[in-house]
Amino acid sequence: MEIIKAEDLNFTYALGKTPALKNVSFSVSRGDLVAVCGATGSGKSTLLRLLKKEIAPVGDQRGRIFFGYIKDGKEGGFGFKNVEDMSTRESAEKIGFVMQDPEHQIVTDKVWHELAFGLENLGVKNDAIRRRVSEMASYFGIESWFEKNVNELSGGQKQLLNLAAVMVMQPEVLLLDEPTAQLDPIAAADFIATVAKLNRETALTVIITEHRLENVIPVATKLMALEDGRLTAYGEVRKTVAALAKDPKMLVGMPAAVRLFSRLSAKGECPLDVCEGRRFIEDNCVNEIRSLPVKTENRNHETALCFKNVGFRYDNRGADVIRNMSFEVREGEIFCLLGGNGSGKSTTLGLASGVLKENSGKIEIFGKKIKDHKGGALYRECVAMLPQDVRTLFIYDTVKEELKEVEFSPEMLPFDLSPLEDRHPYDLSGGEQQLLGLAKVLSAKPKLLLMDEPTKGLDAYAKKEIAGVLRELKKRGLTILFVTHDVEFAAAVADRCALVFRGEVTSEGETHEFFAANNFYTTAVNRMTRGFYDGLLRVREVEEIIRLNGGHKE
Repeated sequence: MEIIKAEDLNFTYALGKTPALKNVSFSVSRGDLVAVCGATGSGKSTLLRLLKKEIAPVGDQRGRIFFGYIKDGKEGGFGFKNVEDMSTRESAEKIGFVMQDPEHQIVTDKVWHELAFGLENLGVKNDAIRRRVSEMASYFGIESWFEKNVNELSGGQKQLLNLAAVMVMQPEVLLLDEPTAQLDPIAAADFIATVAKLNRETALTVIITEHRLENVIPVATKLMALEDGRLTAYGEVRKTVAALAKDPKMLVGMPAAVRLFSRLSAKGECPLDVCEGRRFIEDNCVNEIRSLPVKTENRNHETALCFKNVGFRYDNRGADVIRNMSFEVREGEIFCLLGGNGSGKSTTLGLASGVLKENSGKIEIFGKKIKDHKGGALYRECVAMLPQDVRTLFIYDTVKEELKEVEFSPEMLPFDLSPLEDRHPYDLSGGEQQLLGLAKVLSAKPKLLLMDEPTKGLDAYAKKEIAGVLRELKKRGLTILFVTHDVEFAAAVADRCALVFRGEVTSEGETHEFFAANNFYTTAVNRMTRGFYDGLLRVREVEEIIRLNGGHKE
C-alpha cells in the first residue's frame, strides 16, 4: 500500500525566481525506508518539509501530495487524503519530523517532559501518557537520564530524545532531515541503527535526507536522488546506486565500497557497505604488497599554537569542561580535533581564539600568551575564526556588499566569488556560504585560522571543494586548526589529528598513524581493509594498492 504519493510537485519559495522543486512525482509504500540524496540546494529539505503541513515552507506550490490511510468501518480498504487537507491533529499524530539541529526541536527543560509534551498538547489522558512515555523511554534506553535537564545532555542524547519524543506520538511516517549532521561518528551510526530497527520492527515508513550515506544506504530499501529540484533517480537501492555511480558528482557521496567498485570498473553486484566491500576485496584481490609508503613532509617545527595543562569551566561552581589539556599546532600545518559530542572541542576553539579565558595552564600563540597580544593585536593579521554557523557573519543583502564591508580583494583566496556577487548570502548553498564566510575571516590576513565544523551540512562534492581550498591556503603558509565530526574529511586534509575525550587530548599523531590505530574514529576504507592491507584510509589508496598487486579478478 502506498502511504505517501506526490504528483507533478512544483514549488517556488516566496520572492524566489527559480523553482526549488520541478515536476517531482513518486510514491512511497508502507514500511519503506527511503534515503534521499543530492547536492546541497538540490531540494531535499524542501521536499521533506512539504510532506508535513505545519512546517511546509511559504511559497507557490503546484501539484499534490497524498497521505494513504486505512479506512474504518464497513468500507474497509485504503484511501488517500491530500496532505494539505489533513487536520493539525492528524498530521501531528501520523507524520513525525526530526530536524538537523537537536537544539532547535527541544521545547521543554526536562527529558521526561519533552517525551510527554506532544501527548499533553493532544489532550491524551494521563494514564495513557504515563504508559506510552515509560514504554518509549525503556525502548530507547533513556531511563538513566529520564529526569535530567535537557541542557545536560550530549548532542547524541538530544537527537535520540527528539526521535523518542516523535515516536511516542506513534506516527506512521517518520521524516528525518539530515539528523546526524551534528553527531560524532559513533553517535551517528547508533542513531541510524535505531531508525533502521524501528523500520524493521514496527513497519514504520521512513524518509531520510542525508549527506553521510555510508550508514544510511546499507539499511535503506529505496534510494531517491534529486538534482536542481528534479527527481533524477528513484528505486531499489542496489540498482539506483549502480545508476548514480556513473555520475561523478553523485559518486563522490556514495559509500566507500561503491566508490571503490566503480573506480575499479568491476563487474557483478556492487557492494554497499563495509562488510560487502571487505568480501569483494578478499574474493577478488591479493595482498602480496600490504601497504603503501607513507609520504612525509618536511614541516616547520615552529609552534603556532600551544596548550599547556589548560583547564576551563563555564561556571566557577561547575565541573571542568577542559581538563589538563596539552597539544601543539605547528606553523604551516592543518591540525584536526575529533571527539564525541560534548567532549570539549568547540570550547577548545573558543579558548584558542581568546573568546574564552582559561582558568589554569597557559595558551601561547606564536610564542606569546594570549593576554600579551594587547590592543586587539590578536585579531590583526594573527588569528581568525570561522564559526560553526557562518550565517552569523552575514549582515548585508548581497555578497558584493559583504565583501566590500571587509575590503576584500580576490587575490586573498584560491577561488572566485564574483559569479555570486548579486545574490543574498542566505540564498547561497551551504558550500557557497562557507566560502563567503571564509573570504570574510581571511580578509583580516590571519596566520592562524580556526574552523568549527567547516563541513556541517555540506554535500560530498562541496566538501571536496573546501578540502582543495584548505590545501591551497596551507601552501600559502596559513596554519589551520579545525574541529569536525567528519572523519572522512579529516583523513583527506589534515596533517595531524588528535582525539579529545572528557576535556583533554588523549591521543594524537600523523593522520595515517592516528586513524590506523582507531577502531571507530577511522574511515570506512580502513575498517574495510584492516588486516588484509595495512594503514589505508582513502579509496584511491585501495585502488592504488590493488593495481600494485596486479589488479582484481574480472
